[in-house]
Amino acid sequence: MRSLNPLNALRTRVRAWWLARLPRTDTWLLTQRNIYILPTGAGWMLAITLLVLLVASINYQLNLGYLLTFLLAGSAVVGMHLCHGTLRGLRLHLLPPQPQFLGQSAMLEVQLHSGRPAARYGLALATQGDTAQAGAGDDGPHWAWCDVPGQGQTTVQIGFKPARRGLHLLPMVVAETRFPLGTFRAWTHWRPAAELLVYPAPEPNPPPLPPGEPRAGGAAASSQRGVGEFDGVRAYRRGDPLKLVVWKKAAKSLGSGTDDLVSRDAQQAQRHELWLDVQATGLAEREARLSRLTAWVLQADKLGLEYGLRIDGLEIAPDSGSAHQRRCLEALALC
Repeated sequence: MRSLNPLNALRTRVRAWWLARLPRTDTWLLTQRNIYILPTGAGWMLAITLLVLLVASINYQLNLGYLLTFLLAGSAVVGMHLCHGTLRGLRLHLLPPQPQFLGQSAMLEVQLHSGRPAARYGLALATQGDTAQAGAGDDGPHWAWCDVPGQGQTTVQIGFKPARRGLHLLPMVVAETRFPLGTFRAWTHWRPAAELLVYPAPEPNPPPLPPGEPRAGGAAASSQRGVGEFDGVRAYRRGDPLKLVVWKKAAKSLGSGTDDLVSRDAQQAQRHELWLDVQATGLAEREARLSRLTAWVLQADKLGLEYGLRIDGLEIAPDSGSAHQRRCLEALALC
């Protein structure tokens, strides 16, 4: 085992040197300096076949054998130049990635721009699986195939699964083609500079929201009114003023074909406020706590409630809306 240490150290140094030559950028122009090309398995078999044909033609003085050999060899050389030219001059641009929940596939949107008149065919993109962000146990890269029209652009979505929550650099992207004959593979490695924010995975079946806490100078907190219902919200009653209806929840209910409407309890809402505290989760494991808090944030936002968040000394004042939800989820992802 000790004899392998120098080899591993050399491999690490070589990889670090190679990665240093690939700066992180969200726009990658493919030139002769960053495109690699090698024969595929079919290409090596073609080379062996051509060698056998050439030896047989020399041995038996077959003019048609020479013709076939050099015709196939010329086709392979032309295919090599076309394969390399399919990538050369292509520009890749990464759109800003959207935050994702842990356990879900993150999608990277890459725009491919071509400035030449001819179309480019048989392009494939995938994330490299040996990065820290790639999920363990992947069964290989998942290629996204596309064609790029002449003097046009196309958008490709590449999926991968982040391994943990938090803010991470994106994995390396590989773009390749084997057009037109499949005898050569041309590829490039691209290191995007953008970062991806991964929220904790929400608990599948969380308990009801915690009871409201009395506001300063208010009355004592009352108990919960129902499963998944904060005491500042109650079921809709005929005659309730329209301004008390939680319209965000109503729109979702009507869109799903149900009439599950709720109204704000004005008196209760004035006396109590909802705080999502890490101590109220009742769990010992940290990631499980974050998972439950994430589920509570989503549940409170779905009900249109005002809620605050307390975790690790950080306190986010009660509020509502998508911006407040995003702020709370970011705090849970980065804590």
